[in-house]
Amino acid sequence: MDVLGDHDAIGLADLVRRGEVSPAELIDAAIARIEARNPALNAVVHPLYDRARAAAGGALPDGPFRGVPFLLKDLCADLAGTPTTGSCGALGGIPATRHTTLARRYEDAGLIVVGRTNTPEFGIMGTTEPVFRGPTRNPWDTEHSPGGSSGGSAAAVAARILPAAHGGDGGGSIRIPASACGVFGLKPTRGRNPWGPDLGEGWGGFAQEHVLTVSVRDSAALLDVTGRPELGDPYCAPPPERPWLEEVGRDPGALRIAFTGRSLYGQETHPDCLAALQDAATLCGELGHHVEEACPEFDREAMISSYLLTVAAGVARRAESAGEVIGRPLRPSDVEPGTWFMVQIGRAYSALDLARSRDIIHRQSRRVAAFFQRYDLLLTPTLAQPPVKLGVLDLSGAERAGLALLRSAGSRRVLGKVLTSLAGSFLERTPNTQLFNQTGQPAMSVPLFWTDAGRTGQPQTGQLQTREAQTGGPQIGGPQTRQPLPIGVQFAGRFGDEATLFRLAAQLEAARPWAQRTPPGVPSRPPGGTR
Repeated sequence: MDVLGDHDAIGLADLVRRGEVSPAELIDAAIARIEARNPALNAVVHPLYDRARAAAGGALPDGPFRGVPFLLKDLCADLAGTPTTGSCGALGGIPATRHTTLARRYEDAGLIVVGRTNTPEFGIMGTTEPVFRGPTRNPWDTEHSPGGSSGGSAAAVAARILPAAHGGDGGGSIRIPASACGVFGLKPTRGRNPWGPDLGEGWGGFAQEHVLTVSVRDSAALLDVTGRPELGDPYCAPPPERPWLEEVGRDPGALRIAFTGRSLYGQETHPDCLAALQDAATLCGELGHHVEEACPEFDREAMISSYLLTVAAGVARRAESAGEVIGRPLRPSDVEPGTWFMVQIGRAYSALDLARSRDIIHRQSRRVAAFFQRYDLLLTPTLAQPPVKLGVLDLSGAERAGLALLRSAGSRRVLGKVLTSLAGSFLERTPNTQLFNQTGQPAMSVPLFWTDAGRTGQPQTGQLQTREAQTGGPQIGGPQTRQPLPIGVQFAGRFGDEATLFRLAAQLEAARPWAQRTPPGVPSRPPGGTR
């Protein structure tokens, strides 16, 4: 039996509980998978094997995920005694002094962290191509990006290294890679998961941490173990009516679902993404939901500008806190040009500018909230394009050179113009996720569609295609063969209403099981294997 391949995290925990497998055996199996599958992907960038084996052999907490291996994104979730670099080389080798609350709750639930996953520097980009540790590759085709910023976690889950991994989402960074890698990813409501003990929010409340998973029920159950307020939180999300896991399989009823192919923060949407949207809308109609075309109205340009300013302020503060860790201010040479550019933007604008942007976001969020009085959910393509090749979403050489020139000079006016220009090209491909970070609403990406082959159907596997195949070693992906690529669809719900999302996601998962569908070189999961 392929234990890690045949079960989701809940299933693995059940095997441990019944004594059919030990935590130590699961950790050894996870390490073997990382060693076999990660070289082609560069998804796991900081192994924690010794720590994981020690935990598996010790007195684990008797939580719902006792003995299950897990991966943490190399951003935000600190583990005492291990570094959290955010893909910034200056932070390499500097251990955290204590756990974050979220990391503590994962371990209290019995999860065993076996490593950290790759991320763009400070989580800024929608692709995972940091200079510090190099790019992560999409397991569906290793010439393509896995998205970002939780690209390492998404690639690891898609390659079935593990069934679940931690991520964070400040502008789509769970949903974007979930779409690009064909896994399930939910961004919770603002304030659902805690940021303690040192912070109360990330990026002005935009950023939320949670997980990327194969199964819907894992996402729900993991939110059950983390999603409660912590003493001293500045705010929190409305409490759930019942455990999130109990929403999985619960009848969602006949939902009112609006859908739109209009790019929320861009101009155009690729035909494949529109096809995925239409397919999902049709499926929802077949499941008994009322589906019609509609889109919330809001001041798009004002929201984009306010988003960028808030992120820049957050990045500037992140750089400042990194300097506090290393004992000196960060220098331009310590970070990538794009990161330093955002630091400069955050420093150039005033507190009044930031306060004004927050007023804009709150005002427009009320307009969006009114739309959700008429509809239970809004359906969009998660991305405006299928997964792009590596390098497309990253800064070009000319852009890097241009930003380098601004390191020593550049007025607020010049910096603002450059920011607007760069933002236009980046948001064009990932335009549909940021709105719900600003409004704080929960939103999820669901893997229902693949390019070429169309909607989910029969399991698809392929021959091992990358360089280690020449030596007989296992590998993933296939740059020399054209592979179907996943295209996720996004559902956004009312503030505090993850319940409706979990109910619908479970219904979609039952109608179109996606766990059977795996990248080339990864054995397909048997039907029903996650249950």
